Order: sequence, then structure tokens, then C-alpha cells
Amino acid sequence: MTGDTPKPEASKSHGRLSISASLRPRELMAEPQVAGAWTASVVTLFPEAFPGILGLSLTGRALAQGLWNLRTIPLRDFGLGKHRNVDDTPAGGGAGMVIRADVMDAALREARQGPPCPVICMSPRGRPLTQARARALAEGPGVTLICGRFEGIDQRVLDAHGVEEISIGDYVLTGGEIAAQVLIDATVRLIPRVLGNQDSLAEESFSIGNRGLLEAPQYTKPAQWEGREIPEVLLSGNHAAISAWRAQQAERLTKERRPDLWRAYEDSLRAASMDPAKDRQLSGASDQSRSYREHDKEPKR
Repeated sequence: MTGDTPKPEASKSHGRLSISASLRPRELMAEPQVAGAWTASVVTLFPEAFPGILGLSLTGRALAQGLWNLRTIPLRDFGLGKHRNVDDTPAGGGAGMVIRADVMDAALREARQGPPCPVICMSPRGRPLTQARARALAEGPGVTLICGRFEGIDQRVLDAHGVEEISIGDYVLTGGEIAAQVLIDATVRLIPRVLGNQDSLAEESFSIGNRGLLEAPQYTKPAQWEGREIPEVLLSGNHAAISAWRAQQAERLTKERRPDLWRAYEDSLRAASMDPAKDRQLSGASDQSRSYREHDKEPKR
């Protein structure tokens, strides 16, 4: 031994974002952020609700691997006064409370640091969430999500930030956190390498590969269960016949359960037959109804 003190090895960069000064203290145990990864920034009164279900299974593994980032921006941190108030009584009177524009604005300015991306508020009055919208979001740098509470959010701040409102169904929740997790899950699973088998995306409900229709029934072992058998065609080994059966089942289920999707599919067929040179990919059939097809139209690659 020479007695010389060994020099420490130079630290390696793994693509993590650099540390920067902030006017607001950050959580010491916050989820590490990966530079360039798709990022969901969530403004919420309940940051402890995240990652929630997103931290499990495929989305949780992808989060740990740095395939996407999750940031929570606690709305209460931007509240006013001793009690960090974030809401006030509605102008014009009425029940409940409304989140203040100045408080939400401060939170959104924090949330929107980084590459420009859509700002979405989860709201029952928004346009329905569709597979086409999730696919478009997955192709971008990320999304900033607002989780509403109380009676709503001051409209002025929504207008000022160009906020898009999206609904996950015709019902009302106590807050937007669950809805935000639905949108994130629907989007993150479309990011390359998140799913173990990307081919599974091609034949699922609303996919382009499935013509925007509902998915056909699935079966597995045992071949007989409780007196019920797997359809014989699926055990035939005839791939053409299996494909035809699945197509027929997709059409049958869509007709029965989602007449709105079926009408959109028929409209797409008619449009394609009128213009043989038109791209026959039926992406528009994945929209919830014809009135939303133009809004959710996928950008051309």
C-alpha cells in the first residue's frame, strides 16, 4: 500500500433533473424526476392520494424505472392567511364554496414549470375522456392536471390558463383525484415500454387495430368450466377463422352495448366508400359520439 488516499469516483448521471432553488420547500422524499420523461403534474388539495393505484403494477414499475414522472403540487401551500384558505363563497350566492382564482393561479404557475403541455381540469361538465385523447396526450411531453373540489373553480383562472375540461363519466365525484388517476393510467399505459407486450394495444377496445369497436370476449384454460366451453373456433388453430370470429363478436358487442360507437363506425365506413383514396384507418370510431369526433381527432404522424 502506498498510503495515498484513494480519490472518489466521479458520480454518474442517470438523467435525473438537476437540483434548483425554489421559493417553496420540496419534499425530501419526493419521487425522483427523470429529464425528458413524460410528466404528470397534479394540482391537488390531497397530494397524499398520489401515486395511489398508479404506484402499483405496470404503471408503478414504469414510474420506478423513470419511464414517466409524477409531480404533486399541494394547493394548500398557496392558500391565504393563517389557515391557508383556498376557497370563498360563490359570487351571486349559492351553496358551497369555490376555489379562488388567485390561489389556483399561483399553484398553476408552479405546476407549469418545464416544457409546455396541456392543462386539464377533471370536471363532470368537460368533454368525455376517449382513447384518442389519451393517445394524443401520450405522444406529448406530459400534462398538468387540476383536481377540483367544492362547487368548482373560479372560471377566470380556467380561462386565463386555457384549461381544457375533461370528464370520465356522467356522474359527480367528491373531488378530481380519482378522475385524474384514471386519465393518467389511460395515458401512461400507451407510453412505449410501459406495457410488457405492446401488441396487446392493437386489439383492445377503442383501438385503431380493432376498428374503434369494443373488444371481443376472451377465454383461457380450462377448456371446460362449470359446464361452459370455450368457443370451438378458438381451439381450431385456424387463424383466419379466429380473426373473423373476433371481428364478428366485436361488432355484435358494439351494436348491443355502444350504439354511439357503432354509428360512428358506420359513418366511417360510408365516408371511406365514398372516397377510395381516403385513409381507411377508422380512428374516429373510438370517440364517444359523433359530436366529439372532431375534437378528439388524432394528429397525423
